[in-house]
Amino acid sequence: MLAAEGEFDPVALARVYAEHGAAAISVLTDEKYFQGRLDLLGAIRPAVAVPLLRKDFVLEEYQLWESRAAGADAVLLIVAILEPARLRDLVQGAKEVGLGALVEAHTAAEADVALGAGARVLGINNRDLRTFETRLETTLELLPGLPPGPIVVSESGFVTGDDVRRVVAAGAHAVLVGETLVRASDRPAKIAELTLRA
Repeated sequence: MLAAEGEFDPVALARVYAEHGAAAISVLTDEKYFQGRLDLLGAIRPAVAVPLLRKDFVLEEYQLWESRAAGADAVLLIVAILEPARLRDLVQGAKEVGLGALVEAHTAAEADVALGAGARVLGINNRDLRTFETRLETTLELLPGLPPGPIVVSESGFVTGDDVRRVVAAGAHAVLVGETLVRASDRPAKIAELTLRA
């Protein structure tokens, strides 16, 4: 996850992530709450070959076109902030403009809505957005109730390789890591650990 502000260069950080094994890079573009910028996508796109996820509050179809034009390969769609009909429209709209969609759920009910809307990639956010508490158990509890088919991405709360192993053993296909990598003193080593190559 890359933000615009802080004591790092987002483009250089993206290069480190890509060069050391990240399968995709999540780029924060929300300005109001996370100090991101849409133009980060355009800056990072020529620097890396891996897919870029626009991490923002996508609410309207124009944001899909905007994301594609800015260099994103996929967008984040958050079930908790979208009506089911709007979510379906955005999932379909993303497909039509050539974008992937990571559809994020926090509960079993939200996961059902996501899958009902046609989500092929389901994100399970381990962070409770009300309390900001992070529990890997969120993924571990939801996975057994999911049907086969969707790619499941467990999001937030990963500090060690053992954390990743826990959710992979339970059936997750990928993890999304933010703060741990940004704060790591040795990012290549931490990427190797979290991609289970260390």
